[in-house]
Amino acid sequence: MNIKFRSAKIGKLKIVWSRELPNVPSSVTVIKDCRGDSRIAPTRYFLSFVVEIQPEILHKNDNSVGIDLGIKTFATFSDGTKVDAPKPLKKRIKKLRKLSKSLSHKTQGSKRYEKARVRVAKFHAKLKDTLDRFST
Repeated sequence: MNIKFRSAKIGKLKIVWSRELPNVPSSVTVIKDCRGDSRIAPTRYFLSFVVEIQPEILHKNDNSVGIDLGIKTFATFSDGTKVDAPKPLKKRIKKLRKLSKSLSHKTQGSKRYEKARVRVAKFHAKLKDTLDRFST
């Protein structure tokens, strides 16, 4: 579905789709995400579409499974199967440490220092997104 979005106050927005819409949207909510300094990373807008769909009717079956959500293991099923928790944060913290160390070796006020500072700031925004996604 190729939908263009234009707001009277914001103007045209480039849409990066997370998935296709099943139907034509009836309304849109615009959410502004301020990531700090707009010189470093531009302000992002999130569009939330309201779409009408027909619910899918599933066939009946007698199989049921209990799920226990935990901290060390993401989920444990009643049949004994365990699913490990995703660990994207550990990898990102390691990269942040590397970027911060790189920044500390630069001379303050230089062009390379500014580039490294922007890299660290953008990565902090990505890290915050990761925390937000897995904390809810």
